[in-house]
Amino acid sequence: MEFDFVFFVRWLHIIGACVLLGTGAGIAFFMVMAQRAGNALVIAHTASIVVLADLLFTAAAVVVQPITGTLLAHEIGWNLWEGWVLWSLVLYVFTGAFWLPVVWIQVQLKKLAWEAATRNEPLPARYHRLYRIWFACGFPAFLAVLAIIWLMISKPSF
Repeated sequence: MEFDFVFFVRWLHIIGACVLLGTGAGIAFFMVMAQRAGNALVIAHTASIVVLADLLFTAAAVVVQPITGTLLAHEIGWNLWEGWVLWSLVLYVFTGAFWLPVVWIQVQLKKLAWEAATRNEPLPARYHRLYRIWFACGFPAFLAVLAIIWLMISKPSF
């Protein structure tokens, strides 16, 4: 059996897309559930795991996706600056514009929750304000990732 480079890179690209989508959904789910509990210690612990998951999984996929996507486009002969590939890149940058602040916010939420838990105090107003921003930023980023995956699968001609 001969090694198929394009197949391997495509497989890596699909795995990366799954990791982005799955980690994004999982992180959102666990943070929302922790928030609903209203317990600073639960939130602090969950936020710590969320920050780690973003570092290990999301950041790795964020690096892998453009590399494998560019390799695929080159090997298959797709122009990066036309059609669905261009729209995927635009949406990827759009997603990143929301993801980068979210990562910083998650670190702040973790710190604020640990401080409140350690002092046995309620979560401060700054925590709640940042959480609302975090929550609002998640929707456009997640929808953009869904749109990118749709573009990758359907490859529309526009």
